[in-house]
Amino acid sequence: MFGLHKTKRCRDKQPKGLGIGLIGAVVLITLGCGPVIASSLDEDISSLKAEVSAHSAEIFQLEQKVLHPVDTRLAVFLTLTSRSGLDLDTVELFVNGQPVVSHLYTARESESLQQGGIQQLFTGNLANGSHQLKAVITARAANDRFVRRESIHDFQKRPGVLRLELALEAKAPDYEPRVSFVERK
Repeated sequence: MFGLHKTKRCRDKQPKGLGIGLIGAVVLITLGCGPVIASSLDEDISSLKAEVSAHSAEIFQLEQKVLHPVDTRLAVFLTLTSRSGLDLDTVELFVNGQPVVSHLYTARESESLQQGGIQQLFTGNLANGSHQLKAVITARAANDRFVRRESIHDFQKRPGVLRLELALEAKAPDYEPRVSFVERK
């Protein structure tokens, strides 16, 4: 009621033909510049992705240096010196009394070792100094007896990578497993 006629008169007095207004002008300008803005945004996004990827690679390398320093690395490998004497069942490793590996062998893995393969049992980090490695092996000997052997190796860890080879052999006629440790640099 009140003011109804006034707003109607105000609407009627606006000039005709300028119907796009400020919002319409912004939309028209944006549509005209859209491909240019979109291509610059795509370039910015791809350069940011490249920077993030480079930073991610740097962070990964730093993590590896901190978590796995080369000076403290210990690697333990397993080989069979007499290939027909043992059919491995399990191998357990303990470093300084702490269990680090327990591996149950499949027929395929055992066959691979019997054909001269080398298995990496453990890779870890140790401080320099005196340490003890204990290996517990269960296997079936060639004379169909199950055997279990424990072997302890005391070693001195020095700066740098230390590789220990755990060599198993069982020779006829008794097929008693013998475990030997060989330190390699």
